[in-house]
Amino acid sequence: MEKVIQCSASKVELSNNRGSVIFSCPKCAQADIIRSFHSRELGTKYTCPKCGFEGPN
Repeated sequence: MEKVIQCSASKVELSNNRGSVIFSCPKCAQADIIRSFHSRELGTKYTCPKCGFEGPN
């Protein structure tokens, strides 16, 4: 079964989405933050599911 990847900010399912990124939470480093190109471009806020950190600042 294939894992579904969603943008942490917009919850849009990503598949071969150019410009999307995956990185560890800048505060706790225990959760992956996934950002689509569109969410990055708009500066849409995301929340870490582990520690509640909100970004981008």
